[in-house]
Amino acid sequence: MTDRSASAVAKRLREAYENLPLPLPTVAAITLDFLLDRIRPRPLPGSRALHRTAGAGLVLAGVGLNLWALAERRRRAPGPFALERPEELVTTGPYAITRHPMYVGWWLLQLGSGTLAGSSWVIATLPAEVLLEHRFVLGEEAILAELFPQSYPEYAKRVPRYLGFPRA
Repeated sequence: MTDRSASAVAKRLREAYENLPLPLPTVAAITLDFLLDRIRPRPLPGSRALHRTAGAGLVLAGVGLNLWALAERRRRAPGPFALERPEELVTTGPYAITRHPMYVGWWLLQLGSGTLAGSSWVIATLPAEVLLEHRFVLGEEAILAELFPQSYPEYAKRVPRYLGFPRA
């Protein structure tokens, strides 16, 4: 592979990652779950079949929520799709249920992968990850409030940040 083609591949990978909402703390938490389970296993109670069933369901729910959120954002993007540079406040689809469906999806994915592995370490690492990423969420909400000063405050009053029931 030439330097030019390696550079082109690196550029394409970087562009793909920029539109893939995979937060670094999620990657770190899943990796830490895996490593801790290998170093000092702490199995979840219950059968392996239960772990596999529940874990697979949680992983599918997380992936499904993320795909739904991405599809809704792409559908509502008037120009070239750029996840981190919204041109319109999306309040439909999963965004009508939670203001941050992609974060919720990644958390479900982490919980599912830990459950699938039968490791109780996910019970320790997931809350730490959520607390860490909550700081990013607050920053993103401040940006959205600045970008959409008319519509975002009403949206934030109506739709829960993570999970819960939409308010009237």
